[in-house]
Amino acid sequence: QVQLVESGGGLVQAGGSLRLSCAASGRTFTSYAMGWFRQAPGKEREFVAAISWSGYSTYYADSVKGRFTISRDNAKNTVYLQMNSLKPEDTAAYFCAADHNIGPVGVGNTQPGEYDYWGQGTQVTVSS
Repeated sequence: QVQLVESGGGLVQAGGSLRLSCAASGRTFTSYAMGWFRQAPGKEREFVAAISWSGYSTYYADSVKGRFTISRDNAKNTVYLQMNSLKPEDTAAYFCAADHNIGPVGVGNTQPGEYDYWGQGTQVTVSS
């Protein structure tokens, strides 16, 4: 089992920044690719970013590329999502997820069903 707990969400003004954290515990965290997803009310869960187990490979949704950065610190069992230049349309519940995969990440890591473990979510609200 892998337990994931997100933190760092909150209310920010458009143009502001937040850094989300996802703390992991359980079996062999470093062997898992990690992803961030978000879900706004009435919408489908949407892929945001993914990172390979070693951190050498990252993949981003077009809607966030250039504004968001995913990273991980395996020594701290934590994955991060740095969100800059936030827009009201970024408002959503953000979830981290783990996939038992040691390869690179790409389009194959954009579907929620590919992930084995999920956190409870943290709310990000961007006001205009």
